[in-house]
Amino acid sequence: MKLLHTSDWHLGRNLYTKKRYEEFSQFLTWLVEQIKLYQPDALIVAGDIFDTTTPSNRAQELYYKFLCQVSSTTNCMNVIIIGGNHDSASLLNAPQALLKQLNIYVIGHASSNLADEVIELKNIKQQIIGLVCAIPYLRDKDIRQLSEQETAQQKDLLLMEAIRQHYQRVIDLANNRRQELNLDIPLIATGHLFVTGGKTLKDDGVRELYIGSLAQFGANDFPRDIDYLALGHLHSPQQIANQAHWCYSGAPLAMSFAEAKQTKVINLVEFEQRKAIVSHLPIPCFQRLERISGDLTSLQIKLAELVKLQQSIWVEINYTGNEIIANLAQILHQMVENSSVELVKIINHQLIDRVLSATNEFSGVELNDLTPEQVFAKCLELNEIDLTQSEDLRLCFNEILEQVAIDDANAG
Repeated sequence: MKLLHTSDWHLGRNLYTKKRYEEFSQFLTWLVEQIKLYQPDALIVAGDIFDTTTPSNRAQELYYKFLCQVSSTTNCMNVIIIGGNHDSASLLNAPQALLKQLNIYVIGHASSNLADEVIELKNIKQQIIGLVCAIPYLRDKDIRQLSEQETAQQKDLLLMEAIRQHYQRVIDLANNRRQELNLDIPLIATGHLFVTGGKTLKDDGVRELYIGSLAQFGANDFPRDIDYLALGHLHSPQQIANQAHWCYSGAPLAMSFAEAKQTKVINLVEFEQRKAIVSHLPIPCFQRLERISGDLTSLQIKLAELVKLQQSIWVEINYTGNEIIANLAQILHQMVENSSVELVKIINHQLIDRVLSATNEFSGVELNDLTPEQVFAKCLELNEIDLTQSEDLRLCFNEILEQVAIDDANAG
């Protein structure tokens, strides 16, 4: 048996102000081609299909178009999709009965009937060749009875125990079914959660799940019977606890500039009897990202090098020089004018620190605690803009804020 494992598509996610639908479309087209090439018996998508619980129409269109292509143009007989913490379980489950007719099995949330989470994988001859315990992101309310008397610590520990029990019960059902069939076939499980020891990157957008002061879910909490564990939630591909057959596939696109240099993959899993052999299929980079930092001179040198490449490159800049340059953004944008390089984000800590420390008014205040109007007013003051000009600039600034709010509302 052979399967492909992917996760954390986050369809609809933006990178700052940049929409990424073209990248998502290119990835899904590429994935269809890999399914045709490698002819897996199953495709597993381990959660976070969408970036929000209310995905845009365009994000949903990409999702359903992909499923139609897999069903109509490939020989993949089984597609298993589980819900992640970013997904709306009800939205994923809505077409569940229809998709099942196409051998696409969607488990958006924990089922009240645990047998629903045990899926029989069949080949083109309709022979059963494996069992999947399709366990989604497990929300507290879905797997146990809550009590108002619980402390936060008790809640964490009871949730961990409920997750352990859920996995064990579903695995037990799968083992019983395997014995009934009298077949020595692989048992695969899915999961969307943070496993202790998992690696994340700063600013990669991964939310901590099930992480309390005492309550953590470790590799030893999974049943030992699992021949391959297809995990989602962490964006970096990795094994857990040195188990070569318990894997995160990672996200297919760089979800932030922190992942810009990371090679993205999907997992190809081939079974010799019940032994899983895992290899990685590198995903092409559909949009180059660069994160550069330094003083003005070094930034200018690096930007000039990127412009010479004549490639579409999105850049995040972190200015770390000691000199305060109020018009830094203007200088840098002029350098990439009429090129394929786009400056997506410019972080000027010197200017930010100056604004926050210039007066006792903002002493000890974080930038996130201030309104855009407060920061803009302080910039006007520090640059000694005269009263008449400052009022005109305020009006222009407020118009921009209003337009941004309108654009955000329309985008949602």
